[in-house]
Amino acid sequence: MCGIVGFTGQREASPILLEGLRRLEYRGYDSAGMITGTGNELHLRKKAGRLGELARNVSSHPAPGCYGISHTRWATHGGATDRNAHPHLDATGNIAIVHNGVIENFTPLKQQLQSGGVQFRSDTDTEVLAHLIGHFYEGDLAAAVRQALGLVKGTYGIAAMSRSEPGLIVGARLGSPLVLGMGEGGTYLASDANALAGFADKVVYLTDRQLCTLNGDDWEIRDADFSPVSASVQDIELFLADGDAEMGDFPHYMLKEIYEQPDALENAMRGRLDDDDASARFGGLNLSPQQLRQIDRVIMTACGTSYHAGLVGEYLFEELARMPVEVEYASEFRYRNPPIDRNTVMFAITQSGETADTLAALRESKRMGHTTLAICNAVGSSIAREADGGVYLHAGPEIGVASTKAFTSQCTVLAMLALYFGRTRHLSSLQGAKIIEELHALPDVLRRTLQCHDHVKRVAEKYADARNVLYLGRQYLYPAALEGALKLKEISYIHAEGYPAAEMKHGPIALVDEHTPSVFLVPRGSAFDKVMSNMQEIKARGGPVIAVASEDDSDVLALADDVIAVPDVPEYLQPIVVAIPLQLLAYEIALLCGCDVDKPRNLAKSVTVE
Repeated sequence: MCGIVGFTGQREASPILLEGLRRLEYRGYDSAGMITGTGNELHLRKKAGRLGELARNVSSHPAPGCYGISHTRWATHGGATDRNAHPHLDATGNIAIVHNGVIENFTPLKQQLQSGGVQFRSDTDTEVLAHLIGHFYEGDLAAAVRQALGLVKGTYGIAAMSRSEPGLIVGARLGSPLVLGMGEGGTYLASDANALAGFADKVVYLTDRQLCTLNGDDWEIRDADFSPVSASVQDIELFLADGDAEMGDFPHYMLKEIYEQPDALENAMRGRLDDDDASARFGGLNLSPQQLRQIDRVIMTACGTSYHAGLVGEYLFEELARMPVEVEYASEFRYRNPPIDRNTVMFAITQSGETADTLAALRESKRMGHTTLAICNAVGSSIAREADGGVYLHAGPEIGVASTKAFTSQCTVLAMLALYFGRTRHLSSLQGAKIIEELHALPDVLRRTLQCHDHVKRVAEKYADARNVLYLGRQYLYPAALEGALKLKEISYIHAEGYPAAEMKHGPIALVDEHTPSVFLVPRGSAFDKVMSNMQEIKARGGPVIAVASEDDSDVLALADDVIAVPDVPEYLQPIVVAIPLQLLAYEIALLCGCDVDKPRNLAKSVTVE
């Protein structure tokens, strides 16, 4: 969620820290800060708001020094203010710390510190940790960090430094990612390897309860017992390719990523469709055909948009593979104790690979001895490394906070997995070959679908003043309705809800009036007539209807107030196709509402706290 960048070496730290934070802006934040050191003097700079505020502050009040730590904060404890921004200092000003995560027992710790005379300068839970480290500090920062963390309950990814030990940075993690980087001129610490692009060429991913020390070109990693461990040094596998993180001719990352979806799907499918076997192939599942055949049940766990992709996956696996599937919110699954059969596999679906609830659900499944597989976009992420196997999306960077191409890529990967599992069961080679043909055609179908953009703009202008919107679909299109409503909520702040179209009359229809548009997902399919009846019910109550429908569908044109046409595809691919106009509709309405579509309020790209 938040971003950490640290550097120590033979170069000025502040430009590196600012650039590293800039590369983490897509995660979402509401304040930023840094601290650097020259000798035994520390230089603290922090500002609420965007990173530009901090950069201007550093420009007018330079922060010199060849070592430092920095942070972008997403508020949990205390508002988005200058004083709550990280870094935080201990009572003496000797220790500085930045922190991702949540200190769950900060209240009793704070009360204990206050009873000892400590005065707090912020409302954050992090400041408790700074004071604890200061309390234990006796000339050895790493030892003080270890002692302080022994009192903490919760999650953390931290970087700490002391003016008494110039050039030294100490990092530690539990449940929040941290990566150590090595490059020419020094060593680096970050919450995401993308922050180190162009600086480091080697990385070490810390695991939970590990602690690291960095000093110039030297570094060391210790385990929970404070014993040195041999680390696995890897070449940095950057999520951001050259130029991928630039907007180019697009005004926003979100629009760029909407238009990248045809290419993203081609990348997701590249090398994975096997015409000879009329199946898909995946090198990273680490399961033999015999092991696959023994799987009786699938659980998919995820949060947000990835959860909606999992719901699409449930329909796909049930239809193509004839396998029972349950889709669980990761935040609920991690605290439940459901009975799970022996031959069950869990898929953890995530864009970032760092979502705290999904990671916890994966770990709980592993603890119970079940095979865990990841569907993930971020190479080297915690979930990708901890799963028994998995599939990368290869969608490229998704900078906009509201997920677009990750959703359609996840649905595409799930379709290929359903084909793969189905071919080990009942799907014939002819059926498999037909599915492969339809998947191959999908990127060009999306390119045609994007041609609806100008029409979507006109529809958005008509309904941008709405304060409530219903999204309705059936079967495969019910998850798409949920996702369409989520997109509108996320970036325009308009209340929207998705429902199975038939459920509308069991309560939500009470919301219908002339000011509440309903978006019906009604391309031709098995439930078409039923959805048309539901549309009639809305029209009879004076509700405006926006229909996403098959091209040249005269029945829909005669009934709906506005129709957005999409190409015809098989039902199992319809959620991917209708996602395009729904994303564009949310985008255009958000622009008309004056919202920041790439960085919507209160949201973060990678949710690494509960």
